[in-house]
Amino acid sequence: MQRDFHRWLLSCDSMRDARERFTETALPFMRNVYGAALRMCGKPEVAEDITQETMLRAFRTFENFQPGTNCKAWLLTIMRSVLVNLYHHDRRRPEAELDALVPDAEVFATSDEQITAFIDRAPTPEIEAALAGLPDDFRAAVVLVDIEELSYEEAAHALGCPVGTVRSRLSRARRLLFQALEVHARRAGYVVKPGGRS
Repeated sequence: MQRDFHRWLLSCDSMRDARERFTETALPFMRNVYGAALRMCGKPEVAEDITQETMLRAFRTFENFQPGTNCKAWLLTIMRSVLVNLYHHDRRRPEAELDALVPDAEVFATSDEQITAFIDRAPTPEIEAALAGLPDDFRAAVVLVDIEELSYEEAAHALGCPVGTVRSRLSRARRLLFQALEVHARRAGYVVKPGGRS
């Protein structure tokens, strides 16, 4: 009996330690999880559900988190899994269909770096609207890399795809965003029509 109580007492202490470590390490990124979920699904109530489920799963599996690694990336990987498994499993479009969405590169007299620089300076409501209009896979790449600042490798792990696929989706997504923001881009001098005239 005393041995059982001692074992129970140790488990309580270890649970308290786990809670404290989780609170210190993971909870500060809850806002990032919610922001990423909201940008990916577009619905505040769904984003709240996804965030709660993500944090619950993260707490239950916190022993799998390796101290010293990127906790935000770990949480966003869980969040993406929750999003896909619970909410997006029947909404994904094949990659071949996504190719058709990207316009001919000749339209853009810009590099990915220039596109990113413009997008960084574009008004937030326009950016959010353009982001919401992206296909799910493209939007996820932008949210994880450009907004949440994960590395390509961390984003690839979160999305369950090769790094090259993340780079490709990101490049296409940036161009689609740029196209959606073309009016602002022309005023800023970032878009040049074929023939060199804006």
